[in-house]
Amino acid sequence: VQLVESGGGLVQAGGSLRLSCAASGSIFRMNAMTWYRQTPGKQRELVATIARDGRTDYAESLKGRFTISRDDAKNTVSLQMNSLKSEDTAVYYCNAQGVLRDLVPFVSWGQGTQLTVSS
Repeated sequence: VQLVESGGGLVQAGGSLRLSCAASGSIFRMNAMTWYRQTPGKQRELVATIARDGRTDYAESLKGRFTISRDDAKNTVSLQMNSLKSEDTAVYYCNAQGVLRDLVPFVSWGQGTQLTVSS
């Protein structure tokens, strides 16, 4: 399963941006879809996740500013980011878990998209 992220770029502090991730392949069922982020020298951290039933969970520090959503018809997941801060600067990665049409489970990662927030 291939994941392709889009929407990253340069934004001023206080601004908003929306990241998207599209999955393609022989997908039978998409389960959890998750956004992570990573800055140089630090471990990748969970930003937000959305389950198949729509339940969401967020990093505590991001609640209220970030919103994750999914479109199962298109196998996409999005991350709406508001009130951006310089500390949100990172490479954002999409992760998806599910089952292929041959009933083999999969876990896939996107290539990452850079978000830079200027202060």
